[in-house]
Amino acid sequence: MADSPPILSGLRVVEVSAFIAAPLGGMTLAQLGAEVIRIDPIGGNIDYRRWPLAPSGASLYWSSLNKAKRSVQIALNRPEGREIAQALIASPGEDAGILLTNLPASGWMDYETLRARRQDLIMLRLTGNHDGTGAVDYTVNCASGFPIATGPDTTPVNHVLPAWDIAAGLYLCTGLLAAERARRRDGKGQEITLALSDVMLASVANLGLVAEVQVNGTVRPPMGNDLYGAFGRDFETSDGRRAFLCAISNRQWRAIGKATCLAEKLAMIGPMMDVDLDDEGGRFRARHAIAAVLEPWFAARSLAEVTAAFAGSGVLWGPYQDFGQLVREDPRCSAANPLFAEVTQPEIGTVLTPAAPLRFGGAQGRRPPAPSPQLGEHTDAVLAEVLGLSAAAIGRLHDEGVVAGPESGPA
Repeated sequence: MADSPPILSGLRVVEVSAFIAAPLGGMTLAQLGAEVIRIDPIGGNIDYRRWPLAPSGASLYWSSLNKAKRSVQIALNRPEGREIAQALIASPGEDAGILLTNLPASGWMDYETLRARRQDLIMLRLTGNHDGTGAVDYTVNCASGFPIATGPDTTPVNHVLPAWDIAAGLYLCTGLLAAERARRRDGKGQEITLALSDVMLASVANLGLVAEVQVNGTVRPPMGNDLYGAFGRDFETSDGRRAFLCAISNRQWRAIGKATCLAEKLAMIGPMMDVDLDDEGGRFRARHAIAAVLEPWFAARSLAEVTAAFAGSGVLWGPYQDFGQLVREDPRCSAANPLFAEVTQPEIGTVLTPAAPLRFGGAQGRRPPAPSPQLGEHTDAVLAEVLGLSAAAIGRLHDEGVVAGPESGPA
């Protein structure tokens, strides 16, 4: 089983991208076995040196979002370079002819221009808004309502997680695979567009937050770390750590009482407040009283003691961790988890590297964790294998500055 090819082996995708959404989509496909060729201008795109940086100056951000891909450097500002890029995008084969991009699709990268080279071309294109105007995760997020509903009051709180970029990247994968399946059925390609703001809007609506306004006439208020509609909140331990505790089901609710030996005290809250604690809504309405019973229990115990008390109990909880604590203390973020392996990344060193989170039960699956390429690492190989160029022709392109290998990256 381990020697079987990954599930998307044979599929070729050309990626012309920057930042998060499209690179994440391309990387996900590459981790599942697709040949993903990332084309960058010589010297790298605008995200090539984005923070955080390693001591060498290499971007940990870029290397983390481009694992398992092939990298090609081409002078996209020159006609010869654009001709090569178009040839790679429209290369023949039933598993090729697919472009993934979040950059402006105009001029040489216009869909109709590329389609003239290959009629069944599939092009996945991410835009900001549905009308083509610009937007990024941060400008989409501020309009979503979530920053207003996050925190203890109506002061907006911007989350650090680029949630809309991540969701968009995975939508791009879904759209690409759907279009490729359709092409196998009818032989036709197509242009698929995805607006980042539509990813946000669909998510807000899918979570019932649009209907809550239209049907109930209410706007979700900020409520700190309380879980809306059920019991869940954070508690401080005796050693200054914090843990999140919640109960979505009655089984989880009863597990809290048993593990803390506070079942009798918690049961008194229902009659006292005239709420049904076997109902999520009842526990939500009684959340402050429930928290008042549980707070002293947490305050009297260290995080290690809380961990021991909840081990095997069925209690649904988790510790708050910064990134350092996640890496140092959480066994899920270690080579003990089959997701990860220690991988040597050029210019950076040996780092804990994930594969795709999907685990397939069949003979085919995902690639093992792999490093990102050096910029332009595969220029010569891709030009030879995909376009059939000779060593002499590739050498001439290097001499003329039309293409570049890894030695031509920025200082």
